[in-house]
Amino acid sequence: MNAWMILAAEAVQEAEGGLFDLDATLPLMAVQILVLVFLLNAVFYKPFGKVLDDRDQFVRGGRQDAKARLAEVKALTAQYEQELAATRKQSQALIAEAQTEAGRIAAQQLAEAQREAQAQREQAQQEIDQQKAVALQALDQQVDALSHQILDKLLARA
Repeated sequence: MNAWMILAAEAVQEAEGGLFDLDATLPLMAVQILVLVFLLNAVFYKPFGKVLDDRDQFVRGGRQDAKARLAEVKALTAQYEQELAATRKQSQALIAEAQTEAGRIAAQQLAEAQREAQAQREQAQQEIDQQKAVALQALDQQVDALSHQILDKLLARA
């Protein structure tokens, strides 16, 4: 009985056809596939592709904008560094000039102070010499007076 069932099943399969039947279902399936392709393309693939393209364009635009801003920042940084270097050079020149001027002023003040000190020493020396001369003159007068007194006393005793 099993053999009969197997033969009957094989007969049914042969009657239905093989793997590909070229009947009316083949064009219908082709139309269904084409409709499915057009529907998927219209509903899914085109919007999805547009989203991906928009995203890619946004990313590229962001990169280009970032590159432009980076180039601008680099240019500004270079400009600021040049200005900073020039300013530092100017400030160093001003400092050197101020130090030179301060040294010159200090030397002038020192020379003036030395001249004043020398003048004061000379004036003090002159005053001392005058006082010495006055003291010597007074001493000479006293010596003369004392010697006259001694002489008078000696002559009076003799």
